[in-house]
Amino acid sequence: MKNFEVFFDLPNQKARLEKLNQELAQPEVWANHQRVQHLQREKKQLEESIRQIQELQEKKDEIEVLLELGEEGEAIQTELAQTIENFQHLLDDLEMQTLFTQPDDARNAILTIHPGAGGTESQDWAQMLLRMYLRYAERKGFKTKIIDILPGEEAGLKSATVRIEGNYAYGLLSQESGVHRLVRISPFDANRRRHTSFAAVFVYPEVEDDIEIEINPEDLRIDTFRASGHGGQHVNVTDSAVRITHLPTGIVVQCQNERSQHKNKAMAMKVLRARLYELEKKKQQEKLAKLEDAKSEIAWGNQIRSYVLHPYRLVKDLRTRVETSDVDRVLDGDLDEFIKASLLHRQRTPNQSSSPPPTNHNQQNQ
Repeated sequence: MKNFEVFFDLPNQKARLEKLNQELAQPEVWANHQRVQHLQREKKQLEESIRQIQELQEKKDEIEVLLELGEEGEAIQTELAQTIENFQHLLDDLEMQTLFTQPDDARNAILTIHPGAGGTESQDWAQMLLRMYLRYAERKGFKTKIIDILPGEEAGLKSATVRIEGNYAYGLLSQESGVHRLVRISPFDANRRRHTSFAAVFVYPEVEDDIEIEINPEDLRIDTFRASGHGGQHVNVTDSAVRITHLPTGIVVQCQNERSQHKNKAMAMKVLRARLYELEKKKQQEKLAKLEDAKSEIAWGNQIRSYVLHPYRLVKDLRTRVETSDVDRVLDGDLDEFIKASLLHRQRTPNQSSSPPPTNHNQQNQ
């Protein structure tokens, strides 16, 4: 048996896929909508994994053939180099998947960004982070949808919430939860002084119908308001934006980017379910005390990664010590090196929670 098939457990994956197909072929299964959704999601993930393993083997065979033809000209050498590069990228993706060991890793993600103290500086940094994660999602082939965004007065943003859909989106982006620190010469300072800015990123697994999250309607305060926009013929002239406050926890979510109040409410409820699910996980991990008592500031001492643009150029992850001087590449969404190192770190410290750091709900939802 080929080494790739053994390492990536291809026989068991094929056996599990066959079992799923047999179960989905039973008419009675389709009476349970939630069960069908769960099975179809698992089937899709298995099919993609099997396809990647088989493609990896094909690339390996292609490399061996090209090596035999290597002396026949420069064109062969160029094709060989490209095939080896493609092989390495595919191998890296498959190796990354072996690091997804948490039950929620395969889910879609809901990512929020909040600037720290510092006004326009931090708000601009939050905008830069939003662009970085949208570019990262684009690189991974994920679908993104900005659920809610509150622009800053002069530049940047006061908050943003994005839904990210794709295989293992949460498993990957969960490693980005924490405070991110930027050091640069401020473009907003006429004296060209160096400024330090902070912004917090929080990532939650999207909760689907296969998990029951009970929400008492009496625990909700639902407010509607006019969505903010840039004007023009498509300006929103009705109170279609929705803000939902979960009174027992103080969690506040809102959505204003859909075309109707009904759709905004549905999306806001989806975000609330994800937030409540994450809170419930913390309770199960006996970390509720930290969530309630340890109020993490978006400031010094709490950052997970530093991005330095002046007086030198360096991005450094403070958990894994991974660093690079290619700051532009990272800010353009190339985060694989940092995320993989963080996933490996999680493997070595299995009791470490991949959940967002403790935070003050009032601060987070401003």
